[in-house]
Parts: sequence; C-alpha cells; structure tokens
Amino acid sequence: MTLDAHQIPADDEHPRERQRGPVTLRRGQSDEATTTDQRLLDSRGPSAWVHTDPWRVLRIQAEFVEGFGALAEVPRAVTVFGSARTLRDHPEYKLGRDIGAALANAGFAAITGGGPGAMEAVNRGCSEAGGQSIGLGIELPFEQGLNPWVDLGVNFRYFFARKTMFIKYSQAFICLPGGFGTLDELFEALTLVQTKKVTKFPVVLFGTEYWGGLYQWLQDSVMKHGKIGEKDLALLHVTDDIDDAIRVVEEAYQAWSDTH
Repeated sequence: MTLDAHQIPADDEHPRERQRGPVTLRRGQSDEATTTDQRLLDSRGPSAWVHTDPWRVLRIQAEFVEGFGALAEVPRAVTVFGSARTLRDHPEYKLGRDIGAALANAGFAAITGGGPGAMEAVNRGCSEAGGQSIGLGIELPFEQGLNPWVDLGVNFRYFFARKTMFIKYSQAFICLPGGFGTLDELFEALTLVQTKKVTKFPVVLFGTEYWGGLYQWLQDSVMKHGKIGEKDLALLHVTDDIDDAIRVVEEAYQAWSDTH
C-alpha cells in the first residue's frame, strides 16, 4: 500500500521525533542530548561508561541479528544514497523518484538511509512502482524518523552495523548528489571493492555536473600521483542517464550471479 501526496502529513504536523535504535521517541522524550554512537566513541566523560562496554557489545550484536533477520529475504537490491536536504520541488527529488521506479521495474529492491530528501524520493518512486522500498535509519540528533514511503524499515544505533547492511544486501550503489554522508558511503564502498572485500559491485555517480569535478580530481591528482591506478578509477561510472545506470547495475548483477 502506498500513500498519496494528500495523505502525507505536512512538515508542521510531524511531532518532534528521534530514533534510538528500534525505539521511536517523540515530543518530550526526544530531548536526549547525545546519541548511542557518540557515547560509544567519545572517550571523554565519566569513567562509569567504561563499565557498560560489555552491555554495548550485546546491543551491537543485537543490531546485527535484527538487521540480518529483517533483510534475509530481500531479493536483489540496489542502495541509493543522496542528500537529506533535497527539497520535494527540486529536480533532484523527481530524479530520485524516477530512479526508484526504474529499479523497481528492473526487479530490484531500493535501499536508502530511510530519511527525507533524496532518500525519500527514491523510496517513494520504488514504492509507487510496486517495488520493495527499504529504509535503514540511524539515530541522529537532527533528523526525523523513517520517511512515509519506506515499506520495510530497520532503525540502527550504530553506523557500522547499518553500513554492513547496505553492503551485504546490495548488488550496487547509486550516488545522487549529496554531502558528507554520501561521500562517506561512496568511498567506503570503493575501498571495499578495491581491496576485494566485495566483488562485482559497481558504484554509479549520477549527475556529471555534480560529480564531474570529483572524478576529474581523482584522475588528475590522485591517480596522477600514483595513489590509485586506472583499474581503481574504473570502479566508478558517471552518468546522467537512468537507463545507463540500470544497465550497469544489471550487467554487474549478472556477472555476480554467474559466479554464485
């Protein structure tokens, strides 16, 4: 079941909300100043936190178990990243919807970070086209919960658990224009492919005007100085054409399936 635009609450109708793993906190319950990741990684603060680490290990384990269990039956899928700041009237939002629909029509589930902006657009396009729309949310102090077009959603406390799910259950990444989060996922995926931790995994940069400068810098500076090779740069595919992006995804999936 999908939601029509008139069924989606206006932004001012959303109560203030935060995610704490699988738990949703609204109104006065959402005022906690720190996140679970922050408390894990920040070495400052009361030493009492040190004594909670064994319990944190169990919580981390539980996140992996929950994620593996929820996504085990997901068919072939593609993860799409993009900015949470993309507005609904921006051309990139329509582009995200079109990509989500194209993935659904090609038989792929669409996985996003489950947030607003470009992520919402991809989930919406996939859901409206009858595909499986998946959102993997994260506990953040400044974002609301999963967007309304997520059909299957899992919320995480820890970035590293969430990142594992993006990689494990995807056959490709498509990166729409985005900020630090998108860049983080982009380069982590490239590193995993370069070091052969994952194989047959294309990374598509969608939008030559947006990504062209980065690609040129990798070519003219990073590769020129011998920090990466031509094969490493070839892991990236830059395009403005949805059919071209889907072709790259399908060819990589076919190559992967032929070896499994």
